[in-house]
Amino acid sequence: MRQWSILLNKEILEMWRSFKWIWVPMTFILLGMMDPLTSYYMPQILDAVGDLPEGTIIEIPTPSAQEVLMMTVNQFNIMGVLVIVLLTMGLISAERKSGVAGMILVKPVSVAYYVTAKWTGALLLLLLSYFLGFLASWYYVGILFEPIPFGDFFIVFMLYGIWLIFVLTVSLFFNAMLKSPGAVAFTSLSVIIILNLVGGLLSHWLKWSPSQLSVYAGSFLTLGELPDEITGTVLISFILIVMLLIFSVFIFRKKELAT
Repeated sequence: MRQWSILLNKEILEMWRSFKWIWVPMTFILLGMMDPLTSYYMPQILDAVGDLPEGTIIEIPTPSAQEVLMMTVNQFNIMGVLVIVLLTMGLISAERKSGVAGMILVKPVSVAYYVTAKWTGALLLLLLSYFLGFLASWYYVGILFEPIPFGDFFIVFMLYGIWLIFVLTVSLFFNAMLKSPGAVAFTSLSVIIILNLVGGLLSHWLKWSPSQLSVYAGSFLTLGELPDEITGTVLISFILIVMLLIFSVFIFRKKELAT
């Protein structure tokens, strides 16, 4: 485990040097603040930039606090997922392409330690950024609309967080498979988009798909209760995350031994 902790500390230090511990949380915080602020001030924004005739009255139905918080989840499901993929597209593939990974693994370094340390470092950054961004949204929703109980906030945070962890692990898997960071980003985004589309079109048959977690989080916010499928969905999501990690280690080891 000492070897693994050294690799993890190296990963965390590299993220500090590249300022990822600053710009990634700031990006999520801005995404989290965006929907509460724009939803509340939309009439004033339209009045200021809409170039409307004098005397025009703008009446926009005020969304509920739950709807605004769900807008943030949808924002994370688009821009947040994109940030995660762009952040991790060179997690392993860039080091493989530059030869750094080969230099590290020439030493008696476990491939499993190397891959899981990369995943854990990215996971810590993701969870911190996601928590701060979602917390900012929850705070402004409470200030501008009405308070949402912290318990509800935490349940939605956990449910959607599992989906983001799944996205991160998918990106890691393609990092282990492909050498080009661009190919990793394209393939990862394609898989995530397909999962979302298929999950939306075939929701009756894919009730336990990880892509349904954001849907169930929204259902909990609006209805105040979780669907019966939530336990199976969470369980399958964790199983898929573990399987993707195992396959990532296996594929990466096989490819490194072949080179």
